[in-house]
Amino acid sequence: MAVLVAVLVVVVAVVVVKEGYGVHSFEPQFLEPLQNVTVTEGREATFTCVVDHLGGYRVAWIKADTKAILAIHNRVITHNNRMNVIHSDHKTWELKIKNVRRNDSGEYMCQINTDPMKHQVGHLNVVIPPDIIAEESSGDVMVSEGNTVRLVCSARGFPHPRVEWRREDGRKIALRPAGQSKNEVQTWEGSELVLERVTRDDMGAYLCIASNEIPPAVSKRMVVQVHFHPVVRIPNQLVGAPVGTNVTLECEVEASPKSINFWTKMLDDQGPQIVDSRRYVNKEIEVNQYTLKMHLTILDLQEDDFTYYSCTAKNSLGEVKGKIKLYEIPLPKPLTTPQEVIVGTIGGEDSQTQHTHRNQLIPLSDDKQAASPRQGKNSATHPPPPSRPRNTHAVPYSPEEPTDRGGGGRVMPLLPIHLLAALLLQLPPAWYRGLW
Repeated sequence: MAVLVAVLVVVVAVVVVKEGYGVHSFEPQFLEPLQNVTVTEGREATFTCVVDHLGGYRVAWIKADTKAILAIHNRVITHNNRMNVIHSDHKTWELKIKNVRRNDSGEYMCQINTDPMKHQVGHLNVVIPPDIIAEESSGDVMVSEGNTVRLVCSARGFPHPRVEWRREDGRKIALRPAGQSKNEVQTWEGSELVLERVTRDDMGAYLCIASNEIPPAVSKRMVVQVHFHPVVRIPNQLVGAPVGTNVTLECEVEASPKSINFWTKMLDDQGPQIVDSRRYVNKEIEVNQYTLKMHLTILDLQEDDFTYYSCTAKNSLGEVKGKIKLYEIPLPKPLTTPQEVIVGTIGGEDSQTQHTHRNQLIPLSDDKQAASPRQGKNSATHPPPPSRPRNTHAVPYSPEEPTDRGGGGRVMPLLPIHLLAALLLQLPPAWYRGLW
């Protein structure tokens, strides 16, 4: 009997040593804390549990808040096929959750079946990027000027998104609360944006932006159309131009919805509509979504073009006209054509022909170079003219029949003899001696 007991003790001792529960074996212990995990919905989450000296003990994964056993050692217990357990290097145990969902969030426990049990807990936080619920949000809006617009932007996500409003073109948002003065802001926070007593300046695209620090942020574009009666502005109501030139008439139109625009020439009470042709060119230049410029260019102006012109803008809310008067600017008269003037030299042997404007007085020079009427081969044979006093006499042009004198040039007759005698009496004696 004693021998049998001794054999049993040895067997138990061998089994204990074999299973790692010997007298000198160590208790299992966690080498690292179980980390919290934050993951975006749809991604994969991983919990890592590192255990040393596990021996014959087992590691289990449990959903702590529901007490549901997910896996024991290498075996997955749960029927959730998105969960899996991976064991590596005899110390590391991983719980993987694929395609995580919002309801996967909570406490997860890594437990060792010691007595008492050892465990670690990690938290899974599943975040959801922002999303705008189109069915619960506003779309494009059309409203008459002066009414109220209410824009709604419904967003979801985790954490709950923050909603901010901006204008697409960067302009400020005009807020006009009842009983308060107008306030302009660059951004407005909240799921609802109210625009009271809207004007045409409020027209445009508004952006609803939802964000919760989980990328990416999302936005929705809402267009506000403000309808109003057309308005015509005329920069220049009087336009002048000469015949034969080109001229452009301009009208500025504001209208919403967009207007039909045309020009008429006011020949009668109802002038004919002007269409594009060789001399009439219509052009429209868009300034913004409700403003444009009408240009009518008239080429090669004629006499019958000088009249009133009307620019007309018409939409579903009404019609308006603007009037421009086109008048003629007379061209300046051309300058007088230069005429030929024949100047007779008193006391000389020849006449000198010069060209000048009508009625211009040409003084006769008293130097010797001016006394020679022509420069040529025979000019040296003529004696120099006598010196003359500084008094000169200019003969204005008088249209008469040309003569053949002086080589076929037009020559003016000399002064009458009595005028010449009176002039000679006033000359000094030295001048007479020069004649002889």
